[in-house]
Amino acid sequence: MMSFDAIALATFAATMVVAIMRASTPIVFAALGGLISDLAGSINVALEGIMLVAAFFGVIVSVYCQTWLPGLSPWIYPWAGAIAGILAALLLTGVLAVFHLELKADLIVAGIAINILAAGLTVFLLVSIVGDKGSTASLNSPSLPLIQIPGLADYPPLDVLLNGDGGHGHHVLLYLAFVSVALVRLFLGRTKYGTWLRAVGENPDAALIAGIPVKRVQYLGFFLSGFLASLGGIYLSMGYLSLFQSDMVAGRGFLALAAIFLGRRSASGTFIAACVFGASSVLATQLGMFKIPTQLVYMIPPVITVIVLVFAGMRQRKLSIS
Repeated sequence: MMSFDAIALATFAATMVVAIMRASTPIVFAALGGLISDLAGSINVALEGIMLVAAFFGVIVSVYCQTWLPGLSPWIYPWAGAIAGILAALLLTGVLAVFHLELKADLIVAGIAINILAAGLTVFLLVSIVGDKGSTASLNSPSLPLIQIPGLADYPPLDVLLNGDGGHGHHVLLYLAFVSVALVRLFLGRTKYGTWLRAVGENPDAALIAGIPVKRVQYLGFFLSGFLASLGGIYLSMGYLSLFQSDMVAGRGFLALAAIFLGRRSASGTFIAACVFGASSVLATQLGMFKIPTQLVYMIPPVITVIVLVFAGMRQRKLSIS
């Protein structure tokens, strides 16, 4: 039998793990998406904007579907919003892909332009539709469901770990984020299109000579990237929170890009790096409860990111020299 102190300590540890899982989920989705497009030879700098657009349209459509299609089962509305958010994100991803692959626009410049467009467009639509440029707090926004595992009430640490600190279960997209790591690994390592995608990223000319449809594979990389990033955005506004806030992605798209580099362009490594960045956000939140200037608290995630990238770069340089 565990003592009361041991149970309390284990429960606290489980609570911290759950907080890290929740904070890491949107970064994991975006990082996996960015990894796929990067391996296809086209780094997706627009992850931030794609997540923001998905978060916005997920909330707005789920709210107004209740007016447009009254009488439907309540569980349909959040899923309709999620689908709308995904489609909006894929549309934005398609714009980026066309500009880069067809019009030969610089990918970095085009990605930054997409991010700026998404930030401005969501605020404009927010004011036009809701009349508030800050958030959709005035709307009754439905959320995607939680998944609860019953029968764990007598085991507090395990209950907290598998059902959250409130015991109501974890968000469905939180589970999907962890499943996606395995699916991406399987896709990249065991499928024909995954092999084609990596070949195109390594040498598109050689891939074309080998009969691989290079442009089609590049489009596939972009759209898979946009799809996964959109799930991160939807989780933010329909899981992590139950509303949309202007600029709510708050740099997570850029943290996802850093996670790809830190994870050495592998699905498992990228996932671990994303969890490190999620843990830094949790640390900043915990420190915010003490009498520490908020400016210093907000500096913690980017400072940890820079430090980790510096050490990763030094390690990579030593390996290349040796």
